[in-house]
Amino acid sequence: MSGHSKWATTKHKKAVIDARRGKLFARLIKNIEVAARLGGADPAGNPTLYDAIQKARKSSVPSDNIDRAVKRGAGLEDGGAAYQTITYEGYGPNGVAMLVECLTDNRNRAASEVRQAVSRNGGSLGDPGSVAYLFERRGQIIVPTSASVDADTVLAAAVDAGAQEVNDLNGSIEVLCDTSDLVQVREALQKANIDYDSAEVSFVPKVTVNLGAAEATQLFKLIEVLEECDDVQNVYSNFEVSDEVLAQVG
Repeated sequence: MSGHSKWATTKHKKAVIDARRGKLFARLIKNIEVAARLGGADPAGNPTLYDAIQKARKSSVPSDNIDRAVKRGAGLEDGGAAYQTITYEGYGPNGVAMLVECLTDNRNRAASEVRQAVSRNGGSLGDPGSVAYLFERRGQIIVPTSASVDADTVLAAAVDAGAQEVNDLNGSIEVLCDTSDLVQVREALQKANIDYDSAEVSFVPKVTVNLGAAEATQLFKLIEVLEECDDVQNVYSNFEVSDEVLAQVG
């Protein structure tokens, strides 16, 4: 798990500053629009919107873009799309299970893009339920480490609020909890003046598949191609890689 989580958080940080930043911004803006449409425009009364806004700010999305996304989602400004969530299941190279989460206003386009990306990069799509049982929905908070914040500090602040696991990712700290406890765990960290990069509900693998450098390179290529699709929001998979393999594949 730690290898998977470390790869995901490292990739996210790099995406903020690389040439694909526009794709990341678009995904974060979609999350804000959907959260505002489902729970209203007030972050104080809509925890999902609050966390979506915080994640966008951490990723340097301009405040004007965030404000307009909230208004569109809440129907206070024209231009909002009727997005729906669709999750595709399948396998990547070397039998790695994958869940591809899309937010789209065109189901046919999303299905075509995902199917093409998977089939052209060594994977295959499966029927609903074919791999979902290998994952569980959990609250996930990513905290950056600092001179005053380490895994023990985070655990002490969050355990009474419902934190179940605290994993040191060498530069970041992952906090896992029940989905119903996500808001109170996040609030406990804030009360302790502990900064965080993101707080959201995520699919966490129950079992993992260990990959070597060649297999990891092939899988990472597939994930990158999927994330280039406009409708794809998140790609979850159950691979495990060592620090040595991460270093090899860059």
